[in-house]
Amino acid sequence: LHKEYRRQRQMCIRDRLKGVNTQMADPNEAPTIPQPAATVLLVRDTQDDGIEVFLIERAAKTNFGGAYVFPGGKVDLEDSSSEISEICQGVSDEDASSALGIEKGGLAYWAAVIRECFEEVGILLAYRKDGSNFDPKDESENDRFINYRKRLNDGEKVLAEMCESEDLFLASDRLAYLAHWITPKIEKRRYDTRFFIAQAPEGQEGIHDGSESVNSIWIKPEEALKQFEEGKLLMIMPTIKNLESICGFTNTKELLENKNAINPYDIATIEPKFFMENGKMVGLMPGDEGYEDH
Repeated sequence: LHKEYRRQRQMCIRDRLKGVNTQMADPNEAPTIPQPAATVLLVRDTQDDGIEVFLIERAAKTNFGGAYVFPGGKVDLEDSSSEISEICQGVSDEDASSALGIEKGGLAYWAAVIRECFEEVGILLAYRKDGSNFDPKDESENDRFINYRKRLNDGEKVLAEMCESEDLFLASDRLAYLAHWITPKIEKRRYDTRFFIAQAPEGQEGIHDGSESVNSIWIKPEEALKQFEEGKLLMIMPTIKNLESICGFTNTKELLENKNAINPYDIATIEPKFFMENGKMVGLMPGDEGYEDH
């Protein structure tokens, strides 16, 4: 049974990655060092029982192009600056680093995922000065934040400036740490990615940026997985596995209570391994027979 499951999963991996834009590493060179990255599962309640999660379709020209993924991206140097740490609410760098199992700099992942979420889909996880959740209160304020988002997407480092000017704090304490994936050595572009989950704020509608992402959907995780199996949604393994982890919940309160209860020290690092065996590409996950031999 284990061998049959493994065979079917390998076929699934090969078939589902055919349409994804990825670059394979040169086998004659040393594997590239994974770059720190962070991504977020934005969830909300549906009108009936259940939850929806936000997915964006990566533009064909980008890494993982053609695949539906969660909002996120690389951790920038500015994400670990003192200016950013001062505007993060409820999470210290010491606590964040401890949760991630690193010496320091952990809070940068929280800051990066909030920044990337705002850049990519226009949803800002933040508090006003009075502690209320941020939602644009009128058209004038909405226009200002559209401009901030554009400046960030143009490469300007204006996150701290925006928060200072608008009396905002990043809602770091609304992010629950969920998973840790490292891109396999077979790929040229590799990421050391921390996955988070957060409830989407009411009053803010997510929309893809039209550049790095070309489509976006709110969808039940069960439906997303069904469409993946039917070949209607192209997804990569980390997306699939994290969707599976949020299936079966009736509302976001239940889901987030469950994920916040996870001991971060129990979150395992997942680095798939791919290699040629008897002329065929084989993929293994941690715990699979033979994984430690490669």
